[in-house]
Amino acid sequence: MGTDSRAAGALLARASTLHLQTGNLLNWGRLRKKCPSTHSEELRDCIQKTLNEWSSQISPDLIREFPDVLECTVSHAVEKINPDEREEMKVSAKLFIVGSNSSSSTRNAVDMACSVLGVAQLDSVIIASPPVEDGVNLSLEHLQPYWEELQNLVQSKKIVAIGTSDLDKTQLEQLYQWAQVKPNSNQVNLASCCVMPPDLTAFAKQFDIQLLTHNDPKELLSEASFQEALQESIPDIRAHEWVPLWLLRYSVIVKSRGIIKSKGYILQAKRKGS
Repeated sequence: MGTDSRAAGALLARASTLHLQTGNLLNWGRLRKKCPSTHSEELRDCIQKTLNEWSSQISPDLIREFPDVLECTVSHAVEKINPDEREEMKVSAKLFIVGSNSSSSTRNAVDMACSVLGVAQLDSVIIASPPVEDGVNLSLEHLQPYWEELQNLVQSKKIVAIGTSDLDKTQLEQLYQWAQVKPNSNQVNLASCCVMPPDLTAFAKQFDIQLLTHNDPKELLSEASFQEALQESIPDIRAHEWVPLWLLRYSVIVKSRGIIKSKGYILQAKRKGS
């Protein structure tokens, strides 16, 4: 572990960007923790194990190159969709903006998901509400730059349908009235309301917006928890220099049977000042 960690630490000290992808978690076998109690725990476990696997397989060529962008993955778990089976699959994703105030994160995340899965298009992308400062309510202005980028991706046929998460009736109505490409779904966290709010239900029904439920925490990945996972996996690193920009969770479902064929995480992090 010591030599692996030193090599990984040396690479991360010179790189400016880290792309981490877990591959298909259903292919992890022995790496898989039996039953993570929360989504946050599963994610942190995935980040650490991906880093551990990657650092144990660093080639001498990579150390000689010192690439600016590091691709960190569990190689045996990577699984692209067979083009002959694409029509039978529904590819969905949820995008979490973490430490980025750039709407280009949206395009980067979708492009990377398409590349990882070997597809030209995602069937649906839901964007989690972007982070706002404490005491500030999420407004249309916060959402607009990300939604504009999602609209562009729909228009360029990279995504079929786009949706939102945790918007109340007023927020959803404002977005719906402003947007060119309308949200086709809105996720509601059942931890915050056991029953769907009647005004939200009525609005969604009127405009044919699907209301879905989820149980993601308000903050799935914080800067601090990412840095802790990094430090634990690779002690020879200045983890505080690294900031996660975005996280995308994807799932591939066999339409006719409703079973999950593949699921995983992709994230991008930047080194401060690089």
